[in-house]
Amino acid sequence: MRVTEFAFDLPENLIALHPAEPRDSARLLVVRPGEPFADQHIPDLKTLLRPGDVLVVNDTRVLPAELKGLRLRGDVRANVAFNLHKRVDANTWRAFARPAKKLHLLDRLELGNGEAEPLVARVAGKGETGEVTLEFELGGAQLDEAIKSHGAMPLPPYIGAKRQVEERDKVDYQTVYAAEDGAVAAPTAGLHFTEKLLQELANMDVAMERVTLHVGAGTFLPMKADDTDDHVMHSEWGEIDQATVERINARRAAGGRVVAVGTTSLRLLETASRATGELKPFMGDTDIFITPGFRFRTVDVLMTNFHLPKSTLFMLVSAFSGLDTMKAAYAHAIANGYRFYSYGDSSLLHRAAHPEDDA
Repeated sequence: MRVTEFAFDLPENLIALHPAEPRDSARLLVVRPGEPFADQHIPDLKTLLRPGDVLVVNDTRVLPAELKGLRLRGDVRANVAFNLHKRVDANTWRAFARPAKKLHLLDRLELGNGEAEPLVARVAGKGETGEVTLEFELGGAQLDEAIKSHGAMPLPPYIGAKRQVEERDKVDYQTVYAAEDGAVAAPTAGLHFTEKLLQELANMDVAMERVTLHVGAGTFLPMKADDTDDHVMHSEWGEIDQATVERINARRAAGGRVVAVGTTSLRLLETASRATGELKPFMGDTDIFITPGFRFRTVDVLMTNFHLPKSTLFMLVSAFSGLDTMKAAYAHAIANGYRFYSYGDSSLLHRAAHPEDDA
């Protein structure tokens, strides 16, 4: 499909720079293909979800993966910055560099906030579009802790271009159920949940199951291809274990719906069920690219924020509920002042019928 089919105009003033307070007071647009849109709020999930449903959330934890510092080459020093986006092994990360043209292989880097000993790395590889491979002197848990102490939260570019990172972002840009270190971008639909709301849903027999997909900075990269067939997705690491699969499948067998909280949860669930047609355990990288025509096998309902025009995420929601439906839903959201992107409002999308559903 032509990427221009996924274009729409968004007023700049609708890009949210901070989340709603409290976080579960955000608005919620309910989209059921073929029915009028419903303007509601996050707490209305208590009436929109049913006993027996299962919420599938992504429990990845965002690392403060924006690192700034110096490139050292002999006596010459230059300021550089990196956004880590994918771990390679215990002491190696892929990163987007700014400015990449200042970097050569084996350059020494001293990164940090100036308040402690710098985090030392070297340039171990250079790729395309500003990507580099960084090999750190530290590894494993020691490296994770050093990144936390030296780095800043990697706010999306559409926020970072408009304001500085603030202390509150350390909490705002993390879900209340975050547990597994490794993401460099938040699974933003989950930012709307509070412990209180999750408990209220549990009390009405809506289960919550955790999966892990470490969201990479590639999620922010613009589409450079003119046709979706020519786009190459960045891969991200994810895991769904056997016990979680069994509980989700038991809910489905009893008539409950699978409600994916965020496109990351959906992508992992559909990756894990794509080959066999049924949900199975999974661990590894996924580069699944979902566009209209995709056959969804596991997810019935998707809770997700409002996405960028011509982005892979807007393509995904268009595949889920229908391109015409989502264009109309986004036009409705814009006309009614919904707040967009990571810190914005959310939507509850129901899956459109697929021609094979009645087969």
